[in-house]
Amino acid sequence: PICAKDISDDLMKEFAFLSGGRGKDKAWIITLPDNARFNEVPEEILSKVLTYLTSVPSQHESDTKFILILDRRLDTWTSVKMTLQKIAASFPGNLHLVMVLRPTGFFQRTFTDIGFRFSQEDFLLKLPVVMLSSVSDLLTYIDEQQLTPEFGGTLEYCHSEWVIFRTAIESFALTVKEIAQMLQSFGTELAETELPDDMYSIERILALRTEKYYQLKEDIRAVTKEGNLLLSSFEEPDSGECSQDPHHERPGDWETVNRLLGQLREMETAFDGFWEKHQLKMEQYLQLWKFEQSFQEVKNAIEFLMGQQAELPDTGDSVPQVKQRLKDLGHFDGMAQDLIGKAQVVILHGHQLAANHHYALNLICQQCNELRHHSDVLSDEIKRKQLRLQKTLDLHTRLQQALQCCDEGAYLLANQQMDKCQSKEGAQKALQDIERFLESSSAYLNYDPQALHYDFESVLTSELKCQIQSVHVKLENVRSMFENRQSCFKKLLDKHVRPVQLVAPRPENPPRAKSPLFSPKHAVQQAAAEPECWSKVTRATEHGAAAGDHLPSNFLSVFPSSQGESPSRTTGNHVINELIETERVYVEELFTVLTGYRAEMDNPAMLILMPPVLRNRKDVLFGNMPEIYDFHNKIFLHSLESCLGAPERVGFCFLDRREDFQMYEKYCQNKPRSESLWRQCSESTFFQVSSLFLPRQASLDSYLLKPVQRLTKYQLLLKELLKYSTSCDGVQELQEALVAMLDLLKSVNDSMHQISITGYDGDLTELGKVLMQGSFSVWTGHRKGPTKMKDLARFKPMQRHLFLYEKALVFCKKREEHGDGYDKTSSYSFKHFLKMNAVGITENVKGDHRKFEIWYSGREEVYVVQAQTVDLKMAWLNEIRKILFKQQE
Repeated sequence: PICAKDISDDLMKEFAFLSGGRGKDKAWIITLPDNARFNEVPEEILSKVLTYLTSVPSQHESDTKFILILDRRLDTWTSVKMTLQKIAASFPGNLHLVMVLRPTGFFQRTFTDIGFRFSQEDFLLKLPVVMLSSVSDLLTYIDEQQLTPEFGGTLEYCHSEWVIFRTAIESFALTVKEIAQMLQSFGTELAETELPDDMYSIERILALRTEKYYQLKEDIRAVTKEGNLLLSSFEEPDSGECSQDPHHERPGDWETVNRLLGQLREMETAFDGFWEKHQLKMEQYLQLWKFEQSFQEVKNAIEFLMGQQAELPDTGDSVPQVKQRLKDLGHFDGMAQDLIGKAQVVILHGHQLAANHHYALNLICQQCNELRHHSDVLSDEIKRKQLRLQKTLDLHTRLQQALQCCDEGAYLLANQQMDKCQSKEGAQKALQDIERFLESSSAYLNYDPQALHYDFESVLTSELKCQIQSVHVKLENVRSMFENRQSCFKKLLDKHVRPVQLVAPRPENPPRAKSPLFSPKHAVQQAAAEPECWSKVTRATEHGAAAGDHLPSNFLSVFPSSQGESPSRTTGNHVINELIETERVYVEELFTVLTGYRAEMDNPAMLILMPPVLRNRKDVLFGNMPEIYDFHNKIFLHSLESCLGAPERVGFCFLDRREDFQMYEKYCQNKPRSESLWRQCSESTFFQVSSLFLPRQASLDSYLLKPVQRLTKYQLLLKELLKYSTSCDGVQELQEALVAMLDLLKSVNDSMHQISITGYDGDLTELGKVLMQGSFSVWTGHRKGPTKMKDLARFKPMQRHLFLYEKALVFCKKREEHGDGYDKTSSYSFKHFLKMNAVGITENVKGDHRKFEIWYSGREEVYVVQAQTVDLKMAWLNEIRKILFKQQE
């Protein structure tokens, strides 16, 4: 497009100007002054100027008419003719009329009249031309207000001012167009940019877009201010050198600026509306992202708690166990309530978003309902388990009260002195004691097992049913004993039987303190001193003891037994109690070190206190202690607690979990690495600060030694338990459990030696499990090949440390590493190995019963091995023989 600046050079300034008005009967006037050197202008420039002049009014109205005034009063006919020809060829618009002020010279005017008369038909075919003789003729066609003073008009015109105005208008129009393009580009950017997945990036994008919005608003305001200033210049006259009132001369320019300002206002209004909606949607998107993040976190936490809750048992085999589980469930319920509170906060946030007409209303409501459902399910499950455990506790309490009542009744019968009860008064007093006891204990002694089954049907398990049956049998026995004793006393009272003198009189014993243990010898003497009715009671007592094989041990302990069973069983119970109590302490200590030290290594606040060598090395320092803790806390401790009323099951507990105890081998193998790391970091501030928050401020190395100490403690407790269980059920399983734990200690010890082997080119694990290891004196010999002098002179044996694997026999040389204190360690330098599928043995070698032969590949290589003892030799031979037999099979 042509701009005003394109025609603002000196030639164009004197070339033409535009005036005129709008309306049905008006036309735009283009005046070519007499001083314009029209014929010197190239046609392309003439076409360019005329195109621009005709395009200005065409911007405001269609079908525009133009009148062209040619001032050629000082020109010649030849020039006039050439001008008319150029205009006919170059004028781009609707040329309504051409008015020519013909030359005023006599000869030129005559030539013009004659030339125009002869050429008029040619001109009229192309242009409507009117020849004017004077300016007064021009006024008959054109209003004087549209003519300059040189044509007898009143229009004051300054071409430079007109060019300035046109340049300003066109610059303003271009700026408005650029603003529109910027707004369009900004809108496209907002629509097509993909939003990131993290909250920080979303907030940053929103901030950048808001900043860009305000920048565009500032640009719109600046352009609007520029347009208003330009519009006011059309309405208020300037005081410049060429000052004229442009309002009437350029009404189209005013309308152009006003129209552009209107478009700018419409764009700003539409942009503000679009931005308001976009900003609201971005803020809602950010709110939805935060809500969904909170929702997902709470949901995952609830699902995690649901998984943990599913693992919590809702029953128990004893009162202490049920109380402990109720306590654990109460602690768990506290965590669940805190989490449910967080879920309520998230749900409230969702309701607020829904109330504010969020665009994702359906999704938010769905997630709120889902979170509420998960919270209700978790809360209901915890309440259900609490009710079941509470009901189970009530049942155990009742059974315990019944057992306690049985013990008190047995204590009463056992402490009645028989010599005093043979008289009428003594029998009457004893009978009254029995009746008072039966009256006070009727609620417990008359328990109906069917009623218990009915009342506690919802929590009954097979173990609880067995306990109810056992208590029922014990109650039956106690009731039978009391009935027999009452019958005897009543017979004495009815017959007035005199007291029977004892064969061997003895002094009266003072009343004994209440104790669950009575001497079997005293029971036999007492039975010998009783009449026939006491013998029946004694037989009933023995029957009760025999029938009580399935009852708890405290019941059996109150009855005399000819086999002397009560003391050993009670001592065995003490060992079981010690085993369980020390197991609980062990689990608590593992929990202490994992939460007090290991978890703190992941605490960002403690990172600054941690030495660099310790960072990201908690698996080296603690090994697989978390795995050991989970096994004992979730599995083994509960198994041991179930043995409180059934000591014969202790052996099964160890045998059933024999494979699980193999995890200690991994822990012990890592122990040297752990100790080395601890020695480097033991004085660090991290461990000093961490120990301040522990219930018992012990050093970490003492805690790290606990698993090793506990592993050795098991076999000691099993040995102690075997002493008091020689004639009880489960003895064989106890012995097997002891053997299994000793084998485990041996396996751990062997694996600890294995990790110190150096120089072996390969993976030792491919040789199978380490079965045995130990130090031996070894002589070598060869059947084939030349004998070396050094072999003949080798009277002194080699000291070798042998490792017997499932697939190979490895020979190593033991080396003592230099160092002080903890740093002094042993290592085994690998020498060679023999594959077990090519090994043979000779059990006896002349000269020493401790020697045996190991030969390889048909005696190509022969090794004479001397053990420290004959028993050690036989142990190795038996183990090698097992491997060879297994290979043959």
